Amino acid sequence: MSEVSPQTRAEIESAGRGVTRRIDPGGRAMLIAVAIVAAVAALLLPWVAGTPGWRVLSGGASGPLPTLFSFTLTATAIVVSAAALLTRLWVLALVAAVGCGITSVTGLWAIWSQQTGNGAGPGFGMVLGVVAVVLLTFVWAGAALRRD
Repeated sequence: MSEVSPQTRAEIESAGRGVTRRIDPGGRAMLIAVAIVAAVAALLLPWVAGTPGWRVLSGGASGPLPTLFSFTLTATAIVVSAAALLTRLWVLALVAAVGCGITSVTGLWAIWSQQTGNGAGPGFGMVLGVVAVVLLTFVWAGAALRRD
């Protein structure tokens, strides 16, 4: 049996730690990518009284809950999810799962705020954004909890 040098042993242990910090979304990667694209498309579609989501994001007069949802949708469903998918880091997948869960709640509040007011109700973009972020919540939670 041959002896392993301390440098080689440290390199092997470092590689092992790097593997344990990563996830493999497998077939879920395509579903995550489609949901991210749907979240981006949701920002282009009407949200509040015909105003597109990107205008709500930039501070249009749409109320606090749709604005909050637009910020959390952009931050978690698009930015963090894309970063987690590209890097495949477990911690980013966990942040994406928790962030998308919180975004799901803010999205439902935003829809509720549009349905209870005097307006015409939520636009298709807002509903698509909620559907995309709910899907991302469950997919990221499954990927993060399935870490090997």
